[in-house]
Amino acid sequence: MRNNNFTTGKLPFTLTNDYLFRAVFQTRPKALEGLCRSLLHLLPNDTISVTLQNPIELGKKIDNKEFILDLAILINDSQFLNLEMQVYHDKNWIERSISYTSRSFDNLNHGEAYDKVLPVTHIGFLNFTLFPDYPEFYAGYQLMNEKKFYVYSDKFRISVVDLSQIELATEEDKTYGIDLWARVFSATTWEEIEMLAQNNEYLQETVSGVRQLTAEEQIRQQCQAREDYLYWERIKAAETRRIMAEKDAIIAEQQAELTAQQAELTAQQAELEELRAFKAAHLNNIRTN
Repeated sequence: MRNNNFTTGKLPFTLTNDYLFRAVFQTRPKALEGLCRSLLHLLPNDTISVTLQNPIELGKKIDNKEFILDLAILINDSQFLNLEMQVYHDKNWIERSISYTSRSFDNLNHGEAYDKVLPVTHIGFLNFTLFPDYPEFYAGYQLMNEKKFYVYSDKFRISVVDLSQIELATEEDKTYGIDLWARVFSATTWEEIEMLAQNNEYLQETVSGVRQLTAEEQIRQQCQAREDYLYWERIKAAETRRIMAEKDAIIAEQQAELTAQQAELTAQQAELEELRAFKAAHLNNIRTN
């Protein structure tokens, strides 16, 4: 049966909008629980408590330069899970994800033993392929031995869900519905997102959150502010790359010119040495005769 609130057409914002992503999962605990269950490979009868550690005041104007968009979550009071939506490839994701994970890993209170540190997993939803030579839908990384590849510690983990590689989802990914979440995040129309969510209570709760929040003017304004900010960041990055390419071309041209001049000077010096050798040989021949 079709939802009475069913809407058609293009979504005002998709869940790849990091502000909407944050807002939906902050306001819909059930949706957040379902996402965490899938990502952590939990079974339906597994107990889970999900506590958001860093809620924000929704609708309030934000400083884009300082706004940290990841969801910091405490799972079962025993492990930390960071979730972040990142669709703009700013070329620093690896360092950024390590930095975020390290901050969360430093979770001991003063005087506590180091073996009491809680495990941390950072999961980034990226709309680009981090390692083009090794495309993968849901990739996990740990600290491990360089020669024999055994794990150094399983308490520090970084994972990536590549929204541009959903077709590479494994059977395990599909079993836990991670590919379905990725398709919902990437959906661009109400028809598509409704269809994807129709048989999943967690996804239905997510779609309900999208519908409610995108109907609120203040939320739409902040979503648009994020879109605008990232758009201009991409423009600035492209302009920076253009300027750097021009500078590199000028430097390369100057280097080529300098190399040619050096080659010409070397040839002239060789010619001069040849003339000197000829002159010396000629003088020596005159003295001998």
